[in-house]
Amino acid sequence: MKTLVLQRCQAALPGWRGLGIDDFDFDDPKGFSSFTMGVRCRRADATPAAALYRHLDGKDNALLDFDDERRVYLALADAGVAAACHAYARTHRIEAFYDGRTLTRHDLADPTILRQIGGQLRRLHAVAPAALPPEPFFDRLFARWSPLARATLVDARAGFPEHEQALCEALMPILSPDTLDRVRSLMPDEPLGFCHNDTYHGNTFLLSSGEVRLLDFEFSCLGHRAFDFANLFAETVMRHKLPDYPHFDVVAPEYDEADIGALIDGYLDPAAFVDEAARAAESARLVAQTLAMIPLSDFMYAMAALPLAVEPIQKIRFIPYAHRRFLRFLAVT
Repeated sequence: MKTLVLQRCQAALPGWRGLGIDDFDFDDPKGFSSFTMGVRCRRADATPAAALYRHLDGKDNALLDFDDERRVYLALADAGVAAACHAYARTHRIEAFYDGRTLTRHDLADPTILRQIGGQLRRLHAVAPAALPPEPFFDRLFARWSPLARATLVDARAGFPEHEQALCEALMPILSPDTLDRVRSLMPDEPLGFCHNDTYHGNTFLLSSGEVRLLDFEFSCLGHRAFDFANLFAETVMRHKLPDYPHFDVVAPEYDEADIGALIDGYLDPAAFVDEAARAAESARLVAQTLAMIPLSDFMYAMAALPLAVEPIQKIRFIPYAHRRFLRFLAVT
């Protein structure tokens, strides 16, 4: 895999041509349906010093067709929201390398970071990629992920432990039209806009310079901006990599309305309002919408987890994870 990654990087980066594999360091791959790998050149005179390789081949949970996904990413890169793109093929994408780290749940307690994330979301929401599919995010998610979920819950059920087979049966309503109606009932009554749709803290990056950037735009399409605020906090309630089955736990939320308010404070440009009272009213409206849409993250992650249960790539039992998430969604809808 390293050889393949280097070959593709060298095809896109003339400054790396003629160098051997021993001239580079490769990060461990990260990701679920696709993976990323940082590649760093050991040669001090190499340009660029590093790149990010994203493997796209074999991804089966895409919400956008390849041409739409490519158009979205390049529009975001042109706007300076996404990292600059060195190459984009059906099998892979090579991006400019960000020096820093992804955020942790603890970072979301920092109002300064939250305001920066809000500012980046404002920039993203202002981008208007051409020819976006007209369906909103959750309608596309339900249509494209339901067959993957059904394959797990029905076709692969016999391969799970007996108690997880019972959970598969309990999860079958996730595929029903009634569940989609529940999802739609949480949508605000306002026009759709271009959104990220997967903003949890692991898709947000803190540069070494202290600036915040957004990552992973594969789900970016038409949606509701309040979900971009809500989903940022989605994984803060999860504790992963626990030693005992099912290797995760769900805890009480650590965020509150003040945290959501700090995020939205960074999002709302004061210059766009006639006075501070108007800005405060809009902030209160968006906070209320955000709180109402938080359960949608539980539905989204329950659906996303089901295909992963067939070939787990982490020490976590994805059927119990999906079941717990779905129960949380049902409890408030």
